[in-house]
Amino acid sequence: MLNEFFRQFKSGTDIRGVATGGVAGQPVNLSDDVIESMADGFVLWLSEKVGKQPSELKISVGRDSRISGPHIMELTTARFKRAGAEVLRCGLASTPSMFMTTVDLGCDGALQITASHHPFNRNGLKFFTRGGGLEGSDIEKILTFAQDGIQPGETDGGSITDVDYMSDYAKGLCEKIKREVNAEDYDHPLKGFKIVVDAGNGAGGFYAEKVLAVLGADTEGSRYLDPDGMFPNHVPNPEDAAAMASISEAVRENNADLGVIFDTDVDRGGAVDSKGNEINRNRLVAVAAAIALEGNDGGTVVTDSITSSGLKVFIEENLGGKHYRYRRGYKSVIDKALELNAQGVNCPLAIETSGHAAMRENYFLDDGAYLCTKIIIKAAQMRKEGKELDELTADLREPLESREIRYQITEKDFRACGEKIIADLTAYAEAQPEWQLADDNREGVRVSFDKENGDGWFLLRLSVHDPIMPLNIESDSEGGVEVILGKLQEFLKTTSGLKL
Repeated sequence: MLNEFFRQFKSGTDIRGVATGGVAGQPVNLSDDVIESMADGFVLWLSEKVGKQPSELKISVGRDSRISGPHIMELTTARFKRAGAEVLRCGLASTPSMFMTTVDLGCDGALQITASHHPFNRNGLKFFTRGGGLEGSDIEKILTFAQDGIQPGETDGGSITDVDYMSDYAKGLCEKIKREVNAEDYDHPLKGFKIVVDAGNGAGGFYAEKVLAVLGADTEGSRYLDPDGMFPNHVPNPEDAAAMASISEAVRENNADLGVIFDTDVDRGGAVDSKGNEINRNRLVAVAAAIALEGNDGGTVVTDSITSSGLKVFIEENLGGKHYRYRRGYKSVIDKALELNAQGVNCPLAIETSGHAAMRENYFLDDGAYLCTKIIIKAAQMRKEGKELDELTADLREPLESREIRYQITEKDFRACGEKIIADLTAYAEAQPEWQLADDNREGVRVSFDKENGDGWFLLRLSVHDPIMPLNIESDSEGGVEVILGKLQEFLKTTSGLKL
């Protein structure tokens, strides 16, 4: 069992904590000795996982741009070397590229030092094997080794080698675009395209220089390509309104054909088309589904639970696919897609509205650069046919109104409290004649309403890790969100343990 101190670092399938001071009320807990103990824990876990001695392991290490990254890289690589491992030090890198080192470079395991879009003072450790990212139980085992002070033996046989794998990774994306666009000027398939990139000062700046420009695209007007771990311009997060406003502005100012945006470690992406339409959240899912279902007629697309009703119609009626609405959490949708494929279900895509998109053709790896590459390929193919990218989702019906509220659970046993509210709400909904419980919902309670009762839906669920109950509401009519919220609040007033 993890004690309270080490339990705080477990964030789903990652390890995260405070690595840098400077924020009131957030003392540093990722101290040098804690990080070293976690590195030791990974060596022990990986040794068991792949059936090799620590001295036989090959481990790659990369980092995003946050300011604590270089120091944590120094600590972890030294610890891996101390255990006798062959260490490939990849420097500034994207999270997906670190997984790919297990494919292309034969690494037994990989470590990416990142805290995704979280503030500058936070950092974390994200691990991979050739089988993909780790499960929550794997993280617990690594942390248990760290907590108990169990270490691999010390040896002089380890090594550290600097490797520029990001250049090779970028070349792979270039070759994919060349091959799939198959332009008359084969080596410059993006010639004539104006594409701007917003990397948010994270690790994604390489995409403009090493992919788009190499292929002939004009990238002038791109923003925040230089890594800066203080993130001075905006949060590197395609879900963030200010971030999307930034890339939208860049597209307009430069009359670009397309804009792409990444989060800090490039496992998520988003885009903006030439008409200023934001390709994120439901529209991103729709574009990715349209691309993934080509050649996969009737295929299943796994999404998280908060996707719109219009998206379901688009996937099933316009694209001819099947929509499997699952739980929030990118690992949840990926694991479900893997499970469905193992059962013989044709499932080419797992995608969360946050921008995590994983395609079967790419090892079910959530890779923002790969997703944007697929979108760019599609845009180039459509241009050959005299079409524009926005035509791909012209039939997608998007809600007129949407809102998210996050209710705090005040009881100590927040999970039991939240589960009781979900159970009570389910019973309440079943007793309301105008409430239509979704028959394909797999998280929380999702209820739809007709035009006379709000013309939309709500989903109330329990957060995976936090004492929070997020509520999402969408409506196709003006004022519909308030109507639906009013109906739900009649129930919420009867509950205890929620801060309303």
